Amino acid sequence: MAKWTNDTGLDAALDWFADCDEINVCSAQPTTYTEAITTYSLADVAVTAGDGNGDFTVANGDASGRKLTVAAQSAVTVDTTGTATHLAGTKSGDTTLRWVTTVTSQALTASNTVDIPTFDLEIADPT
Repeated sequence: MAKWTNDTGLDAALDWFADCDEINVCSAQPTTYTEAITTYSLADVAVTAGDGNGDFTVANGDASGRKLTVAAQSAVTVDTTGTATHLAGTKSGDTTLRWVTTVTSQALTASNTVDIPTFDLEIADPT
């Protein structure tokens, strides 16, 4: 028997991930909101929550399923010197950690800037 998922269900999950208002550049993998915005935070940038607003776009996945594309963020001010290893999406309104992804390890120096490239969070169709 074939497996199938309606795109609306996958989109609902991705819309929840897109409902964040900040991207945090972190020195380690955060597992809580506080770790993302304070403990491991090296830099942060405010983003506009929601699908289709310029910072987040939901579309067909590269191989299957659906994906959330997160727009590039340029010249983000570095607040704390350290080595960036992760990005985290957070929402201040309900203090939730929405998602975490890895990045290529990069040394950052306070008062400099860092660019966050465009990236995707993808949910594959069931197999």
